[in-house]
Amino acid sequence: MQEFFNITYMENRIEKALGLIEAKPYLATMGANTVAARYGYSKQEILWAKKLFYKKRSEKRDVKILIFDIETAPMKAYVWKRWKENVSLEQTISEWFMICWSAKWLGSEEVFHECITPDEVLVEDDRRITEGLWKLFNEADIIVAHNGKKFDIPKMNSRFIIHKLPPCSPYQQIDTCEISKKVFGFSSNKLDALATYFGIPNKDKTDFELWKACLEGNQKALDYMLQYNINDVLILEKVYLRLRPWMPHHPNVGLYKEANKPVCPVCGSTHMEVTPDHAYTYASKFQVLRCTDCGALARVRFNSYSKDKKKSLVLSV
Repeated sequence: MQEFFNITYMENRIEKALGLIEAKPYLATMGANTVAARYGYSKQEILWAKKLFYKKRSEKRDVKILIFDIETAPMKAYVWKRWKENVSLEQTISEWFMICWSAKWLGSEEVFHECITPDEVLVEDDRRITEGLWKLFNEADIIVAHNGKKFDIPKMNSRFIIHKLPPCSPYQQIDTCEISKKVFGFSSNKLDALATYFGIPNKDKTDFELWKACLEGNQKALDYMLQYNINDVLILEKVYLRLRPWMPHHPNVGLYKEANKPVCPVCGSTHMEVTPDHAYTYASKFQVLRCTDCGALARVRFNSYSKDKKKSLVLSV
């Protein structure tokens, strides 16, 4: 009877520890001794909880694509002129911080979001909302942002390290602004411009007065900023879906699918049809497929040339 009680007690402890790690996924990346001491568990309980945490994560069947956007506060500084001013650290009054963020999983209706409170604005403390976005980053397989490679993701990495959060689990990046510049010749590559070209409703209107009001802790301004941010994410998802079939080297979502037939590497559909076309490399020829759902082109992995053709093929030097 005592042995049964001990087993049940241990299972309950491990289940609670698992719940803790699921609520704060970054704990899974920390040492078991550190987590155990901090939250009152034994090392073995934390080790078992971490093992169950990673097992549950490995059982996911589909790719998780996160669409996200952030809004940041401007820096404050003393300056002598408006143009070409080199602002030193001594001239800086305060650094930038995050006002709010919004994000959604591709294909899901729910939009996650967090905004800084007026009290947090006054002390420039974005720790709470930074931890919330870190959790989503840590779950994602692919992260989509507009100008994300140059702005949003480096900015978030800065907040993560400042708030002593560990690196997120590995993910791949898709930057819709970068794709627009590389593949197309639009007059503007801004998100709002792409939305206009594609017939998607435009972004909400803003001006610098909104940012000033947010920095003063004005609740109405913060609410409007968050709604503006949420709308940007909804627009970004639609823009991404329009651009997606045209994206060269889109992360292969077929890697995350369990299927015994060809899977579209762009959208994950199994509705692939063989085309009469071939893709040629310097020494190989591959059959081209087209996805009937998203329209993207793909190719098979095996060379279409016969063994005799491969033997007789010569290359320039």
